[in-house]
Amino acid sequence: METVIEARGLTKRYRRVPALAGLDLVACHGRVAAVLGPNGAGKTTFMRALATLVRPDSGSLRIAGLDVLRQPADVRRIIGLAGQYAAVEEAMTGRENLRMVGRLFGLSGQEAKAAATRVLDQMQLADDADRLVRTYSGGMRRRIDLAISLVGTVP
Repeated sequence: METVIEARGLTKRYRRVPALAGLDLVACHGRVAAVLGPNGAGKTTFMRALATLVRPDSGSLRIAGLDVLRQPADVRRIIGLAGQYAAVEEAMTGRENLRMVGRLFGLSGQEAKAAATRVLDQMQLADDADRLVRTYSGGMRRRIDLAISLVGTVP
């Protein structure tokens, strides 16, 4: 099975506090992986390292074969990240939100339009794409948030 995420011996300390203490994790393509633990276990630090927002102190971290420490720009091009709260502009339509985020990712106007259409279809939001996000149900808001995390990634 193809490895998508691989962490080996990952460590990160904030002054004297260990946030990651030798994390080993492998996540494979087509499988669901959950990162669970109590407060302070290092879940957020690990997610930030995956997103290239935090640099681990030691160990290795690869996403789709790319070294997160040596190739952060390449990693950012292929990942999407959905936070705990929706990162959408409610006064815009779902399609407008996706096109805007696509442009922020550096896509051309045509590329952003195509990417928006692609993820709207993936998230089964195409029929509601031109409605204001503030009219979306809770489940639809969650799906548009996930769509936003995917719109800048390579198809």
